[in-house]
Amino acid sequence: MEELNCETVFTLPVLGGISESVVVTWIIMAVLVVLSIILTRNLRVENPGKVQLALETGISWAKDFFEGIIGRENSRYTAYLTTVIIYLAAANTIAPLFGFKPPTKDLNVTAALAIMSMVVIEFSGIRKNGVIYWVKHFAKPVPVVAPIMVLEIVIRPLSLCMRLFGNMLAGFVVLELLKFFVPLIIPIPVSFYFDIFDGLLQAYVFVFLTAIFMTEEME
Repeated sequence: MEELNCETVFTLPVLGGISESVVVTWIIMAVLVVLSIILTRNLRVENPGKVQLALETGISWAKDFFEGIIGRENSRYTAYLTTVIIYLAAANTIAPLFGFKPPTKDLNVTAALAIMSMVVIEFSGIRKNGVIYWVKHFAKPVPVVAPIMVLEIVIRPLSLCMRLFGNMLAGFVVLELLKFFVPLIIPIPVSFYFDIFDGLLQAYVFVFLTAIFMTEEME
């Protein structure tokens, strides 16, 4: 239960108490921005280096992956989805490896990500079909289902939020228990699974479901 509470690192006059999850997120953002500047400052059209080829491969994979779900005509949303998966991959893996608590173990962080995804999901449907059709689709196939369809707007982000939060917290708790009872050998492979594999898997699942929900909304 203690791990459900986020420690306040410092206090600012206007913002008040700043929790550890926010500070770690700021660090991840700063690292990603600096890496983006360093890795993209010498891009070349001819004779690209190995780093550029690796970056282009990763971006091409993300572009093809998301366009395969939401359609090439909706490629404008791939930048958001790619940004989210990069942040989640970093938050779920880099933070634990360097001794920080992953920000996604904070329910406030996962809720904020889910709300952002909810806004993008509903916006994609409105932009694709228009406001009038978006309002009318709540009463399809019959008007009696309208309350359920409206409730779905809340259910989608709630499922994204609780799935990410629950999996990250469960992995953290299991790992801490193993470190307490079997502190030498067993936690090493288990730590590799929860800190790297499971962290990347949860990042993938979050953006995959977001893309699926966007596709459903646009259809």
